Amino acid sequence: MKILVTGGAGYIGSHTALTLLEAGHEVVAVDNLYNASSESLRRVGELAGAEPVLEIADLTDEAALEEVFARHTPDAVIHFAGLKAVGESTKIPLDYYFNNTSGTISLLRVMQRAGVKTIVFSSSATVYGEHNPYPYMEHMEIGAMNPYGRTKEQIEDVLADVANADGEWRVALLRYFNPVGAHESGRIGEDPQGIPNNLVPFIAQVAVGRREKLQIFGDDYDTADGTCLRDYIHVVDLAEGHLAALDYLTGHAGVHRWNLGGGAGTSVLEMLHAFEKAVGRELPYEFAPRRDGDLPAFWADASNAKMDLEWSVTRSIDTMCQDHWRWQKNNPNGYAG
Repeated sequence: MKILVTGGAGYIGSHTALTLLEAGHEVVAVDNLYNASSESLRRVGELAGAEPVLEIADLTDEAALEEVFARHTPDAVIHFAGLKAVGESTKIPLDYYFNNTSGTISLLRVMQRAGVKTIVFSSSATVYGEHNPYPYMEHMEIGAMNPYGRTKEQIEDVLADVANADGEWRVALLRYFNPVGAHESGRIGEDPQGIPNNLVPFIAQVAVGRREKLQIFGDDYDTADGTCLRDYIHVVDLAEGHLAALDYLTGHAGVHRWNLGGGAGTSVLEMLHAFEKAVGRELPYEFAPRRDGDLPAFWADASNAKMDLEWSVTRSIDTMCQDHWRWQKNNPNGYAG
């Protein structure tokens, strides 16, 4: 099939583009390059032996999207594009609602007019909010606690309403947890702009000398070592989950929700020590006060994805750290060199 991948030059988008190409699909990546580099897709082309097409466009520009769909006539869409930092979303909520929610509505309007009614949406575990016990399960009542999470929740609602109104739509809502790692080649990986918002890219930048030390927010949580537990998933496992969901939709109309995660919690200190093992030396860190909104622990129940998609994680925490470090060591300044 010809798959249009929004946010295709980004971290998860580029790994998914590679996975799709390796599976024999054609890829058209749509990205405004606000938080990504076209170099990622050039390298995807090197690795796959078939380069994805890059269309530089913004999802909020409906006319530009119309032209992209007219030029390429895709069979399906995998939708990653959007702003993605929880903390930032509390400071500039209008930007998040406009880019994420309004941008998706523009995309869906164009899809509907073009007769393209298959979409895999990159949702998030943040939709589960603070009121649910873990492990998180798809049947739980969701309720995000920040603007970023609310945009994901709103988009899920919009997609469900669209599919309920028109039985031809095939929709996968993938709620995933904490993507880390990189392609084993070390050629593509995560390249955050500015100060990383997530743990592992921050550790990687400490290891390569771009940051002085890691700050661990809170050492007094009710966990084995006092630090937060999170469900980490290798980005290539995650990309393979998107391919599995796309394959499933070819035979199933309607709305389908799946958690993509490892199904277990790893603490901040455990992840730090696993990364130290990959690097081969200790890394500097200090404890800092808790951050508002951080939960002590959460992880996925991913049994539905295993049952429906025949998908589960195959790569360990050690592999995540080894692959992430290979990428960062080979590309100390990301795609800039």
